[in-house]
Amino acid sequence: MITRQSRAGGVSIESLGPRTKLYTPAFAIAPYAAYERMRQGGRTLAPVELAPDVPATLVLGYHTAVRILNDPDRFPADPRNWQKSLPADHPLRPMLEWRPNPLRTAGKEHAFYRDALIHALAVVDLHAVREHTIRVATELINQFCLNGDAELIEDYITPVVITVLNETVGCPPGIGNRLRPAFAAMFEGVNTDEVNMQVASGLFKLIENKRRDPGRDIASVLVHDCPGLSDQERMSQLVTIYSACIEPVRNLIANTMRRMLTDPRYRPDTAQFTPPVRDAVKETLANDPPMANLCNSYPRQPVLIDGVWLPADQPVLVSMAAATTDPAIVGNKGWTDNNSHLAFGSGPHACPHIAREMSQQIAVEAIAHFFDALPEAELAATTDEVPWRPGPFHRAPAAVPVAFPPAPPLPIPVGPASRK
Repeated sequence: MITRQSRAGGVSIESLGPRTKLYTPAFAIAPYAAYERMRQGGRTLAPVELAPDVPATLVLGYHTAVRILNDPDRFPADPRNWQKSLPADHPLRPMLEWRPNPLRTAGKEHAFYRDALIHALAVVDLHAVREHTIRVATELINQFCLNGDAELIEDYITPVVITVLNETVGCPPGIGNRLRPAFAAMFEGVNTDEVNMQVASGLFKLIENKRRDPGRDIASVLVHDCPGLSDQERMSQLVTIYSACIEPVRNLIANTMRRMLTDPRYRPDTAQFTPPVRDAVKETLANDPPMANLCNSYPRQPVLIDGVWLPADQPVLVSMAAATTDPAIVGNKGWTDNNSHLAFGSGPHACPHIAREMSQQIAVEAIAHFFDALPEAELAATTDEVPWRPGPFHRAPAAVPVAFPPAPPLPIPVGPASRK
């Protein structure tokens, strides 16, 4: 137990005030105000709760975050010692518990699983991803364009992301649609047993499907070209892919579209010029990242950093949202002109390059196609009326309602060739 006054002149994380509850609706409504309160006095670390009676440390400072993310020896990602303190049915388990994948392992084990994942991702064809996104986006827009209104998350964003991801992974729609609510529940920390059962059942069915009927897709590579993996390990690599794509990409699109619908800079000017969608996506990644607090690590022994002692076997989360809006780094200007944000992490656990490109490709094409088709769309509520989904990890609007003049259906483009 670390005392409130440290050896070596530091203080314990517990001494820095009451723990901020990251799981409440109040935090979801105003997280950036909470980050400002937590960093009063120039603090780079803050005590938080991920759920009732589940303590953790939140990293607020940008430079501190980069140091931690690039120091896997002192800040390993393996949660096995920590998770012994959680009941088997705790709602945080599906999101944070150990799995044989690159997100939840350390050392040689992490290197082995990351190599397998990157090998499987190499099959991704970004041109096909773009074509498929445009085709799916067109089909979805045609379902509501005559109505004059839509709720973008359910009517457009989620089905775009799910459909394109299923195509890229090689997952039949029936299995993919069953996985969607399970991964949403995983990020919200609810229904532990049901989440684990739905995820495992769906992904093992996908593995068996690919064993019988392979194609040119991620799942087929994992099954047929990664012989060192067991089916349990293959399933866990697929958990990584789905959890890294469904919720983060959906939130990236939703947050960016909300930004473009409310920020005058992203509305057409008198010359009908609009800043590129890619700029809006980049700004969202930098200043309002879809995964706000994650990149977990679990020190094996007490660690002193920035004059604060962090206890062993307690989660340390990097706040990508707080770190990349750290006044010590960006002042009031934001990170819109560079790529130094932490939305994709940093260090050995950073998101692989091809996965970054794929997620941004889906986001840019889905957003651009919507506004090209319905340029007069407006948010059908005030910004205060748009609710936010509570949860310690994501930055996620619960709905993005829009209204627009009814428009005729678009011609369906020719889609990419089958991946078989």
